[in-house]
Amino acid sequence: MKTLYFDCIGGISGDMALAALLDAGAYIDALRSDLAKLDLGEFALTVERSAKSAITGNHVTVTAPPHQGHGRHLSHIIEVIDGAGYPTRVRDRAARIFTRLAEAEAVIHGTDIQKIHFHEVGAVDSIVDIVGCCLALEMLTVGHIYCSPLPLGTGFVDCAHGRMPLPAPATLELLKGIPTVPAGYEGETVTPTGAAIVSTLADGFGPCPPLILDKVGYGIGTMDFPKPNILRVWLGRQGTLGEVDSDAVAVLETSIDDMSPQFFEPVTADLFAAGALDAYITPIQMKKGRPAVLITVICAAGAADKMTEILLQSTTTLGVRVRTEQRTCLKREFRTVETSLGAIRVKLAGSKWSIEYEDVKQAAARAGTSFREAHERIWIEVADHLKQGGTGSEAK
Repeated sequence: MKTLYFDCIGGISGDMALAALLDAGAYIDALRSDLAKLDLGEFALTVERSAKSAITGNHVTVTAPPHQGHGRHLSHIIEVIDGAGYPTRVRDRAARIFTRLAEAEAVIHGTDIQKIHFHEVGAVDSIVDIVGCCLALEMLTVGHIYCSPLPLGTGFVDCAHGRMPLPAPATLELLKGIPTVPAGYEGETVTPTGAAIVSTLADGFGPCPPLILDKVGYGIGTMDFPKPNILRVWLGRQGTLGEVDSDAVAVLETSIDDMSPQFFEPVTADLFAAGALDAYITPIQMKKGRPAVLITVICAAGAADKMTEILLQSTTTLGVRVRTEQRTCLKREFRTVETSLGAIRVKLAGSKWSIEYEDVKQAAARAGTSFREAHERIWIEVADHLKQGGTGSEAK
């Protein structure tokens, strides 16, 4: 999973956050397709290149007919999100953001969260911004989120409730306990939507944690301020790669164009049973245009003779090529983590980790659910476990 840092140079809004995530690598076509699943009627998502202070990035605009705009309750918005059939983490993140918004509005207006009528943040554009950000985070496989202190402008803004002071009351309510700094000029630098996104999803606020940087994205705001109205996101991996091991391995190859496809599976099974580290088949084309396959086996250097014997005895090949290569691998460990679907083995290597396919497959069968649903549920629970410093037990 990746780590993302919101660098709020000019502040943050929903459209700036979505624009920056798209600039960092989220796919616009896939995003449009997923957003079309929302029961919101017609709307258009436009992404254009723009610039502030000679820095180029994305600018996002969402347009919809006026009658689709305002007055939605929290329950209706959650129903629309649930009805789209998104992955569990997308639904969870979006629902938590809107619930936090409703809680802030309820405090300001002295009422219950279910009685709150969302106005600006209940409009189609705000729903698309928030859900779009959650979808984009999933596309970018973001697990951890951090944010810089938020620069707050002053002045007034006109909204559905009339003329309001800046920062907007909802924004200040959302930012309780979160580091802020004066922007030093008038203007709405942090919107309620932007404040809701980072205050709900961020694991921490302050300088960017140690990061192996992969990508940078820029979201360009609409307003012109004395400082660049830009949101920058940093996307990468936390910490170092971890400890590594280096050793020599044997790589064996043989090309086959005259064996029944039924025989390949038993051959690879015999190779793994004999201690192969990996064995795989690649489609190739041999002389005279013949379709064929290339069998590749990777094993410990001392096991090369045994692997060669299996290939010569169990296939139609007349020869095997063998060479020695050096490999570098992250040191790995296995842990067992208890989840709501049972015990799951987890492989850890430096800052990377994965859950064992066979354990998830068995858990899905026991629960009578799809592999995808079981995987999403287990992934979230294991991520939370590791994030909280859980160690699990040593896998046997």
